[in-house]
Amino acid sequence: MALGDHSNAHGSYRGRKPELHAQALALRRAGCPVGEIAARLDVSKSTAYLWTRHLPLDPALVRRRRQAAQRARSDAQWGAHRAARDAARAETVAASAEWVRGLGLRELLLIGAAIYWCEGGKAKPWRPHDCRIKFVNSDPMLVALFLRFLDAVEVPPEDRRFRVSIHETADDAAAVRWWAARVGVPADRFQATTIKRHRPQTTRKNVGTDYHGCLTIHVVGGSRLYWRIEGIMKGMSNEDPPHDR
Repeated sequence: MALGDHSNAHGSYRGRKPELHAQALALRRAGCPVGEIAARLDVSKSTAYLWTRHLPLDPALVRRRRQAAQRARSDAQWGAHRAARDAARAETVAASAEWVRGLGLRELLLIGAAIYWCEGGKAKPWRPHDCRIKFVNSDPMLVALFLRFLDAVEVPPEDRRFRVSIHETADDAAAVRWWAARVGVPADRFQATTIKRHRPQTTRKNVGTDYHGCLTIHVVGGSRLYWRIEGIMKGMSNEDPPHDR
């Protein structure tokens, strides 16, 4: 480097010294060690030390920076793995959906009865004749499948009642509109919403804009359908074992 060029570079550094000094102090207060300050500002370690030696590092800041750096390394390390996993999941889901394609009537009746027996109301030993159809769920896919089941057993739309149950901290009107759009029924046809009171001692995970509560589907005069579901379940669970041939 020519002497004139060196002088110009040195003068440029001296001209920026107050700015660099201020940046060094800010970095130190943010928890940066001397070596990192020197590297980021392109100054010597001795200069960075002289500028910041009167500012001890805050242990809490150092710990948070170290944790953030560890998370960044972990994200970089597992980023490709997560992308491959997500792609494999999407491919598997799509292939399985294509394999199913459509359900025959018998399949739909069997599956519909099974999901009702898992998620619907059932008669109790102390109330054996209470055979109402009341299906409750928060999963829109299961709700859609159950409605297909009701179509298959020819339950008319006018015999279906809908009610949302949701915590009081959520937007109940928005939840009704959301479910109404999913089931294809006007929101004004929904029954009055059931509001669940908030318990402060409970830490809930189902919060935020993705929380829409549960939907209850009640079938008016559904006793005979209940008996039919009960029979389907009995037939599936009590089948004779296959004989060796």
